[in-house]
Amino acid sequence: MRVAEYKTKEDMLALIEQLRHYEYCYYVLDRPEISDGTYDALYQTLLAIEAAHPEWVQADSPSQRVGGAVAEGFESVQHRVPLLSLANAFSEADLRNFDAQVCRALGKSQVAYSVEHKIDGLSMALTYRDGLLVLGATRGNGQAGEVVTDNVKTIRNVPLRLNEPVADLIVRGEVYLPKAPFAALNAEREKADLPLFANARNAAAGSIRQLDSKIAAQRPLSLRFYDILACSEEVASQVEVLDHMRQWGLKPVEAVHCETIDEAIAACMAIAENREAIPYDIDGVVIKVDSLADRRVLDVRAKTPRWAIAYKFPAEQQETVVTDIVTQVGRTGVVTPVADLLPTMVAGSLVSRATLHNEDLIKSKDVRVGDRVVIQKAGDVIPEVVRSLPEERSASSRPYIFPKFCPSCGSHLIRLDGEAAWRCPNRLGCPSQIQAGILHMAARDALDIDGLGPALIGQLYATGLIRTAAGLFTLTKDDLLQLERMGDKRVDNLLTALDQAKNRPLDRFIYALGIPLVGLNVSRLLVNQLPTLDDFRRASEEELLTIDGIGPGIAEAVVGYFSDPANQRLLADLKAAGVGYSVLERPQEDTPLAGKTFVLTGTLPDYSRSEMKTLLEARGAKVTGSVSKRTDFVLAGEDAGSKLDKAHALGITILTQDEIELLLEKAGASIEADRR
Repeated sequence: MRVAEYKTKEDMLALIEQLRHYEYCYYVLDRPEISDGTYDALYQTLLAIEAAHPEWVQADSPSQRVGGAVAEGFESVQHRVPLLSLANAFSEADLRNFDAQVCRALGKSQVAYSVEHKIDGLSMALTYRDGLLVLGATRGNGQAGEVVTDNVKTIRNVPLRLNEPVADLIVRGEVYLPKAPFAALNAEREKADLPLFANARNAAAGSIRQLDSKIAAQRPLSLRFYDILACSEEVASQVEVLDHMRQWGLKPVEAVHCETIDEAIAACMAIAENREAIPYDIDGVVIKVDSLADRRVLDVRAKTPRWAIAYKFPAEQQETVVTDIVTQVGRTGVVTPVADLLPTMVAGSLVSRATLHNEDLIKSKDVRVGDRVVIQKAGDVIPEVVRSLPEERSASSRPYIFPKFCPSCGSHLIRLDGEAAWRCPNRLGCPSQIQAGILHMAARDALDIDGLGPALIGQLYATGLIRTAAGLFTLTKDDLLQLERMGDKRVDNLLTALDQAKNRPLDRFIYALGIPLVGLNVSRLLVNQLPTLDDFRRASEEELLTIDGIGPGIAEAVVGYFSDPANQRLLADLKAAGVGYSVLERPQEDTPLAGKTFVLTGTLPDYSRSEMKTLLEARGAKVTGSVSKRTDFVLAGEDAGSKLDKAHALGITILTQDEIELLLEKAGASIEADRR
């Protein structure tokens, strides 16, 4: 049919449905009904109609897969349902132990499982409302991620509208690049003299995090789904989850239904044996309890579900040659030896370096420059030297001698009693330590200074524009424009990021300081009891030890940091440069809600979840993500799901918005004042 024959909007809508059907057959069912040429002709017809009638363009039109405008930056979004990680198994014994724990908790002699490919990609949550794709978000830290909806829309096997108008649906899947398209992509980049992607996972993640969705559209990404996080329809098992996905037009992961753990283990081993034949990278197999009712009984731990586990494949090993051994200095002064290797493909990526950890490891494995060695990726991620092959060693080979002086500043290295590491003691004058500390401060979980990487920090330090982290916040546009590869737009973006970094939450500010032993979780524990920087300055070791989860080492490190004159100068310089932090209100400890545990589920008419969580915590309550016997109240809004069912089963008090507002008013000042 020619363009002129599409006379009405209804004609165009019929064409869209036709194209969506062909996409479903091609991408989900793997059964194409027409040739690529015929599809392309129909697609071009649609584009011509929409150009003639822009007022007819639909949100779910295939033409809307490719975005136009370049985004300024990714918005953060709080996940309605946390995106949990998985516990790992590395052997058949681990899997049988997992099964024993599941059976014991459920009071059953055997349990059915779903065994699924664990795709090595980027985890993603997609939200559909009334069947229409409205949100695509990365996993992030599991609680909040980045909004990448426009980029997700460019993935051809992701339906913009489901085959059925499901009222409310959140599904989780994995974005990936298949092996053949990834190889072709790298070949194109090599011809264009562009840096090659290290592996398919990095290429997929980098594609999704492009601010220009047209770039993402040029990459042959795919997405397969494996979990329903929220759904307005009843689903009873993982078998039904995957079947429903197919019916809705979502491409599910490859899965095998197993009635027993013996069948599940056999399926794991079969998948591992045929791993290379799979057209995309997998780094393991996921074993899930099939029954969703059983999953609700099993519940979750803090970060992982009790009803699923990932069986990780044995690490792939390859041989290569050590071309050199160099040393690097980290922000704490630890000097780490690193083996430079003849580049070799291992587990899907090109490996050219591997850590040797410390002098003792080099001696125990007798690794030398020029040696042929066996390497692998620990956990399929971190390259490491497994062993050297001395039988292939040259007669002129000599043992490696660890340096006695810092490669960055020349200071004499020291090794403390009981430690394996050599350290540079020149904390205030070692360029490598200073620059590594600045890089840590710029990290996403710290002050999140987008665009500030190690190369730029190196330039700023080498030119004398900065000597400490405080110097970052006094940089001007003229300062930055004099540096290599720093044009107007990049400079403006960096200055904006620096300005935004001046007011992060206190827990992230404390983490950014790089205090030994104080990671992000520890900084949160501390900030709950020390809500201002002055509280940190005044805190004694004895006071810190009263905080649950804080031991002598952390207490000593915190007091030592804030009593150090150099650190005091840095904090004063940061303050003078306008760097502050968000002050957290102390929870009220004498309210009726103090010590009570709440779970929030569903959508409240007048509050976001984060607002309600803040209101409850300000009155001393604790808000968790899962219902258990220790839960005191469940606050249920519209479309509350399995958490509400479990609360009923356990006899937990269910509250409405009106009821929680009354409790909040009794427990403290006015709600509106707190919301402001």
